[in-house]
Amino acid sequence: MVDKIMGNKGFGPLGNVNRTGNAGAAKKSAGAGKTDRVDFSSALKNASKTQATNQTRETARAEKLQALKAQIESGTYQPDLEKVASSLLPFLVQDS
Repeated sequence: MVDKIMGNKGFGPLGNVNRTGNAGAAKKSAGAGKTDRVDFSSALKNASKTQATNQTRETARAEKLQALKAQIESGTYQPDLEKVASSLLPFLVQDS
């Protein structure tokens, strides 16, 4: 690739060579009358899918949290004591 610095305009083609290295292609592409085209990559599509999945997870988490709050307020919440003990054990051992 052959470029020259054009002051504060950045880089531009040198002579009759465009950025792809094809001589004369810069003039041909300018007069071809082509229209601009935008293609969204698969990464962008996956990002929107991930965002939708995250919103679904947040909704499910909020519903579960609301149900737990209701159980605590009504006095019917019964935690799994083995899970509580197993999650506390590493912290108790670490402090000893």
